[in-house]
Amino acid sequence: MAFSYACVSLPISICTQPLLKRSQTTLFSSWRAYGPKYGIISAKKSLPFSLRIRSMASDLSSEAVVPRSVPVRVAHELLQAGHRYLDVRTVDEFNAGRPVGAINIPYMFKVGSGMSKNPNFLEEVSSVFGKDDEIIVGCQSGKRSLMAATELSSAGFTGVTDIAGGYSAWVQNGLPMEQ
Repeated sequence: MAFSYACVSLPISICTQPLLKRSQTTLFSSWRAYGPKYGIISAKKSLPFSLRIRSMASDLSSEAVVPRSVPVRVAHELLQAGHRYLDVRTVDEFNAGRPVGAINIPYMFKVGSGMSKNPNFLEEVSSVFGKDDEIIVGCQSGKRSLMAATELSSAGFTGVTDIAGGYSAWVQNGLPMEQ
């Protein structure tokens, strides 16, 4: 039985108690399930840094990157400071209303009654944004944007920030939008 550790990458490593490794593909979900139990910082909290989760198991070579997540008011301030807004909602959701200046690249497509991941997401983002651009990623409620931001960070995008609460929180806070 292999164990994994969740670590925060700072000048020093701060590691938590061991987490039971279920499989290579479920390290992130294991962290989400067991992290709060062992006092690991939740990805939903606003972090001034990215959280990297590494396995100490010899058979796991990949690394999950959880980008920082900020409230919508902070995201709005970042936009005013020059960051760019990547809206990962569907085209229909985007056309119904969006933050001013947002660029739409869907992370998922609506397929029947479900959703399917956009297989060209990284390529489409790479055609609009550079790896070092400051990107704020938002969706409707915060779930798709966290998945998209995590994928972008893992792909080498260094300035990725997730918007906690998504467009719903943006509207609730009365922040600027357009249709």
